[in-house]
Amino acid sequence: METRYLQTLLTVVETSSLAETARRLNITPSAVVQRIRALEDEIGQSLIHRSGHSMRPTVAGSAILPDVRRLLAVESEVKAATAADCETGLLRIGVIPTAVGGLLPDLLVTLQKNRPQLELYIAPGRSSELHAAVAEGNLDAAIQVQPQFTLPKTLDWRLLRREQMLLITPPAVTDSDPRGILEREPFIRYDRNHWGGRAVDQYLRKLKVRPQERYEIDSVAAITTAVGRGLGVALIPDWLPPWPLGTTVRRIRLAGVSARNIGILWSKSSSRLPLIRAFVTEAVSVARAKGYFSVS
Repeated sequence: METRYLQTLLTVVETSSLAETARRLNITPSAVVQRIRALEDEIGQSLIHRSGHSMRPTVAGSAILPDVRRLLAVESEVKAATAADCETGLLRIGVIPTAVGGLLPDLLVTLQKNRPQLELYIAPGRSSELHAAVAEGNLDAAIQVQPQFTLPKTLDWRLLRREQMLLITPPAVTDSDPRGILEREPFIRYDRNHWGGRAVDQYLRKLKVRPQERYEIDSVAAITTAVGRGLGVALIPDWLPPWPLGTTVRRIRLAGVSARNIGILWSKSSSRLPLIRAFVTEAVSVARAKGYFSVS
């Protein structure tokens, strides 16, 4: 039984999309269909039900998923073990959205140059989600916000960048007093489900300000665009560019606010530890070269 066919089945179930499965596996949609059909022929059961663009597992498909995951995990562990200290293999890396466009491209260029045999599968997500995925072994490492709680001894952390919190306003707002602006102007809140959004909430409580809340959005890029359109003001981390094209906002640095730390989280017990260490080494090298360690 071809394990790549099993991986195709698992990806189809995870994405529910033929097109997304093809994109993730870097194959054509027709190849996805062919692999699923070959697997169904070998097993003798229909595994996927297709309705329009949506794909869902059948009863038989759902029943074999735990075994499929175990088989793929074993294959991955075997490959990692045989690689030993070699820097050849695949890493599953989670990345928060604000690092996907800023920090990640520089790191990918460096990895391609210095460690071309290191393959990456990139999974975007919130820091809380990525932390859980690393802890559960579903991701090898994650570029994320540093947790505000003590890490378990099974996990390790390396700082890459520190980001100060900013008050951003439309150009028409000329006042520079943060308290006055936050009390007067409509406020666009960074979603409190994000760790960064909770830091915003803590700052407002410390300032004892209850702003005129207009929206709560889970994307820093979308918040920045909304502020640029004159819809309100916002508190956000000073995330790496590129910021939304054509957006102009005023950036007011805040005193007495803790910086947001961005870094890499990984499991100390991972069988891919040599690969993870190679990845961390290059990431730290890029961060030093770009001056990311100092508060922006």
